[in-house]
Amino acid sequence: MKLPFIKPVYAHCDLPCGVYDPAQAQIEAKSVKAIMDKYPGLDDHNKTRAIIIKEERAELVKHHLMVLWADYFKPEHLEKFPDLHDKFWKAIKQASECKHHLGPEEGQKLLDQVDEIAKIFWETKKA
Repeated sequence: MKLPFIKPVYAHCDLPCGVYDPAQAQIEAKSVKAIMDKYPGLDDHNKTRAIIIKEERAELVKHHLMVLWADYFKPEHLEKFPDLHDKFWKAIKQASECKHHLGPEEGQKLLDQVDEIAKIFWETKKA
C-alpha cells in the first residue's frame, strides 16, 4: 500500500553536505584507549563489559573513518595528500587490531592515526 503523503527521497552521500567532521571517530578512538588503560584494574564482570564496549567503539571508529574516506575526501585532496588512502587503510586496520588486543599502546596508535587524519581533514576545510 502506497500512502499518498510519503515520497521517496534520495541523497548522494551518507550525510548532508557540509556536515562531515572527524570528531566522532576521535571520540570513539579515545574511548577505546581509555578502556584499554582501565582494563587491568577492573573486576571480572567489568572486564567482560569493557571488552564488549571496546569492540563496539572500535567498530564505530571504522564506520566514521569509512564515511569520511568514501564521502568527504575528493581527488583534489589526494593530490595534496597522496598518502591519504594509505593513512585511512592503516587507521581502519588499526581499529580492527584494537578489537583483538588490550594493550594501551594499540589504542594510542589508533588515536594517533585518527588524529592525523583529523588534522588533514581540517587542512582541507581551510582550502
